[in-house]
Amino acid sequence: MRHLITTKDFSNDEILELFKYTKEYLDEKERNDLKGKSVTTIFFENSTRTQSSFETAARRLGAKVLKLDVSRSSSSKGETLFDTAANLDAMAPSAIIIRHKNSGVPHTLANYTHCPIINGGDGKHAHPTQALLDLFTIMEHFNYDVIGKKIAIIGDIKNSRVAASNLELLPRFGIDISLVAPPHFMPNYPIKKFYKLKDVIDDVDIIMSLRTQTERHNVPTYASLQDYANDFCITKELIKDKNIIILHPGPVHRNIDISDEVMVDKRSKVLAQVKNGVAIRMAVLKKLILER
Repeated sequence: MRHLITTKDFSNDEILELFKYTKEYLDEKERNDLKGKSVTTIFFENSTRTQSSFETAARRLGAKVLKLDVSRSSSSKGETLFDTAANLDAMAPSAIIIRHKNSGVPHTLANYTHCPIINGGDGKHAHPTQALLDLFTIMEHFNYDVIGKKIAIIGDIKNSRVAASNLELLPRFGIDISLVAPPHFMPNYPIKKFYKLKDVIDDVDIIMSLRTQTERHNVPTYASLQDYANDFCITKELIKDKNIIILHPGPVHRNIDISDEVMVDKRSKVLAQVKNGVAIRMAVLKKLILER
């Protein structure tokens, strides 16, 4: 039984094979690859892009989608997470996609089910399909010539599962990472660190901005988000005419993470990431459901 809990679950060759399917799926056409299959989504944290992206991906492949409303499920009445998973598994879904605020939940649930578990994000731990779509977006832009390309990951890195997955995945394909953040957002990770964006902006090909994970902060870290923006917002003044691309997993805090002007700049790949996200999740679903 194959699962996707972290990016380590797929080899480099498997990922490149996934990208071949992903590129085909960018045509947004309906298919019957998963006709007769069913996909269950269970999100214990709020989500717009990831949940809707997975559901769109499943439907485009011809699968039926069961969206579990956590607020109305038995879990809100005291049922344990494991009993919820066991009951869902008893309905024989072809795959279960789960998001949870606690790290490790998807991995644990994989021991209680008989279908692939796909991690839609767990705590600060991992968000594998986001990292895969980020890599795909980078690969497509640079025509798969990415060895030696430099990326700056900026923002609340310490609390970001997106950053955690990209820190594992991107170096496997030769992409050089630098971290840029205030000290209290910087993880204890053996990699190049900078505390001012201007110190690295002239030496990178890619910028990945992250939102401040305020829901994961035990105490306020800034008097206001505007104070953070003064130091770390991606602005036109900062990037000027540099030959770079700009990524963000969303949701974007406009004029905090990225300015309005940069959001509509042709170098911004934020909407391309959303489009690519549906296609990469189609490829993941097809692989895990049909190639077990």
